[in-house]
Amino acid sequence: VQLQACGGGLVQAGGSLRLSCAASGRTFSSYNMGWFRKAPGKEREFVAASWRGNRIYADSVKGRFTISRDNAKNTVYLQMNSLKPDDTALYHCAAGTSRSTLIEAGYDYWGQGTQVTVSS
Repeated sequence: VQLQACGGGLVQAGGSLRLSCAASGRTFSSYNMGWFRKAPGKEREFVAASWRGNRIYADSVKGRFTISRDNAKNTVYLQMNSLKPDDTALYHCAAGTSRSTLIEAGYDYWGQGTQVTVSS
């Protein structure tokens, strides 16, 4: 599986962005899909995941971010609203089949990342 993320950019605090992650392969619907982010000087952290109709979010983005997927287009999205400067990071999408959807080790495939910068 190859993953290609896009949609990042520079936005003011309070603004919105929608990230997309397109996957290759014909078994996209069987994969758990996640978004992680890495800010400068910090470790990569979990943001959101989608699997078998379920969605889960990090507390820091709950109520502001929404993960969704279109299995017909082999694409997962991350709608980010009410963005804060603390959301500035390189965002990665990931695909896997493990039940461990909250941790990096639960994913087998990673995209190259798309940069999100939120100015105050």
